[in-house]
Amino acid sequence: ALTTLVLDCNQIGAVGAQYLADALRTNTTLTTLSLGNNDIGDIGVQHLAHALQNNTTLTTISLEHNQIGAVGAQYLADALRTNTTLTTIELRENAIGVVGTQYLANALQNNTTLTTLKLRSNKIGDVGAQRLMNALRNNRVTIILSLIYFIYPSALFNTDAHHISSRR
Repeated sequence: ALTTLVLDCNQIGAVGAQYLADALRTNTTLTTLSLGNNDIGDIGVQHLAHALQNNTTLTTISLEHNQIGAVGAQYLADALRTNTTLTTIELRENAIGVVGTQYLANALQNNTTLTTLKLRSNKIGDVGAQRLMNALRNNRVTIILSLIYFIYPSALFNTDAHHISSRR
């Protein structure tokens, strides 16, 4: 059975994402889905996020470089509130920004399965980074969200990261 599907750089768009989301609703074998650089956008992410709310097998989804903004981040955050299997989300090089980061941070406060969130090149800045750190401070997950890429004052990050990782 197929467990990994890599469809990077295939011009899938929002319509293609909708077809994939329909398949995810019934698929019981796929654990990794990579959709990097496909112009999926917020609408495509909306379809995928709805499917993720009930999917029980996917553990990794890669959505880097897909023109996902704050609205798309909100859809993903909604999915994280109910999804119990996702451990890794790759969102590098999108346009999530500070507002989208707040949506994700809110969802992370109660999510107990996500262990890796990649956000390099999303213009989240110091404010977004602080919101993520605050969410992690209250998160009951014992594994720190690894590889959060952002510009963050190193002294403050080291202090907050140490506080979070010391809960292990």
